[in-house]
Amino acid sequence: MSTVPVIKFASSPHRIYGSRRVVIKIGSALLVDKKSGLVRTGWMESLAVDLNCLRHAGVEVLIVSSGAIALGCRRLGINHIRSKIKARQPTAAIGQIILAHAYQEVMFRHDITTAQILLSTDNTEQRKLHLYLRSTINDLLALGVVPVINENDTVSTTGFRFGDNDRLGARLAQLANADTLIILSDIDGLYTADPRSNSTAHHIPEVKCITSEIEAMAGDAGSNYTSGGMITKLAAAKIAATIGCRTVISNGLEPNPIYRIDNGARCTWFHEFASSLTTRKRWIASSLDPRGQLILDAGALDALIAGKSLLPAGVIEVVGTFERGDVVTLHAPDGALCGRGLISYASHDARQIAGLKSCEIETILGYCSSDEIVHRNDLVLIACSIPK
Repeated sequence: MSTVPVIKFASSPHRIYGSRRVVIKIGSALLVDKKSGLVRTGWMESLAVDLNCLRHAGVEVLIVSSGAIALGCRRLGINHIRSKIKARQPTAAIGQIILAHAYQEVMFRHDITTAQILLSTDNTEQRKLHLYLRSTINDLLALGVVPVINENDTVSTTGFRFGDNDRLGARLAQLANADTLIILSDIDGLYTADPRSNSTAHHIPEVKCITSEIEAMAGDAGSNYTSGGMITKLAAAKIAATIGCRTVISNGLEPNPIYRIDNGARCTWFHEFASSLTTRKRWIASSLDPRGQLILDAGALDALIAGKSLLPAGVIEVVGTFERGDVVTLHAPDGALCGRGLISYASHDARQIAGLKSCEIETILGYCSSDEIVHRNDLVLIACSIPK
């Protein structure tokens, strides 16, 4: 069992121990030994020490944990093939039990009670189920329990998945109203380029706003920059920032990863946006499953920035297929993402009224459910993405 470290608050303003509620995303590379395929129980013991330090400091903790598929593959003696859904589902079913047992056994030795939650996208993207899940999580935290959360890969399919646990972590941070998202991976944060192939790459210790230039540093979708991909980690940080949650990406391979971050280990901190959003708008802002896009003209974008609703006259183009009430993304004329909102019309009708005055809606459609195509109460702007 690990020796409990003495907590020394970091001099940096970025402190985990100053948080109220944190979500810790743990990658497979940290939990599962690459050579043996077994759980790294010694590392988990050190994590338990860190969790107790956080809990004693009054910080509530949720864990988003990968590793089930890798453990299931090892038990079956097959290669870890991520791309085949038929391989994912049975190996996940086997690995989930192994992973949950490992957490239970290790955390129990440190007087920590854990609870397993397996999610599908419906649990977070459907508003009613979202609220039920939030209530359950809050009840568990109130009881002093540490929820261990993962996507239910046993029943998830390609078209209905979170896609990665980085974004799931951000979604859980929104749902649980966390103020810090910790992404533990096999790299110590963001670099100007892939440090494993570019000797001139520089580490970025702090990011105030995730711009297109910052996103370009993550490489393309096929990059091996880090396990799971730096692109998904930046996407998670961007979601978290929008709902007022800061993010830190750190190398968690060494023991006591949380303690190390708070005591100066190299990592990258991403600032949160100042957020006074209602819980409903936070849900809109962090939706992982927008169904369509609206391309706006410059005048409409100015109106949104001024706090007004989006009218049909300001819509240049409607992209995708969606129903009334779905989440859609809002884009500037150059395609830059500038916000999200709940659409007032289905895609077929939205296309017919795009570019028209509100007084013409009933003439074109035969009805008018709203003068606005997205009402300001159902709309969230993403400040960093709005063109200057």
